[in-house]
Amino acid sequence: MKPNQLEERLILFAVDVILLCKSMDKSFAAEHLTKQLIRSSTSVALNYGEARSGESSKDFLHKMKISLKELRESYVNMKIQKGSRLITDVKNLERLLDENNQLISIFVASIKTASK
Repeated sequence: MKPNQLEERLILFAVDVILLCKSMDKSFAAEHLTKQLIRSSTSVALNYGEARSGESSKDFLHKMKISLKELRESYVNMKIQKGSRLITDVKNLERLLDENNQLISIFVASIKTASK
């Protein structure tokens, strides 16, 4: 996958998460987790954009690792919301969990390659 394609995929993931979060209820738990989910899912695309402009290979690797951490945080957050039934659009949630998992795999492979 080309860097521009991955960046577009990350942006679409962030947008899809934001759209999913618009339908959340207004309970304390839902608002707390939703705000954090929006921060972590958008952070992935933003940090990847920074990684692409990294000043060194070490800087690139650091930003990629941050993106991976944010992807993992987003994944766990969505699993918590699924388990507590805070997200009712289960079909869309399952699609985003799958996309999130695929993105984690891409970042793990990229980090391994860049580390060599």
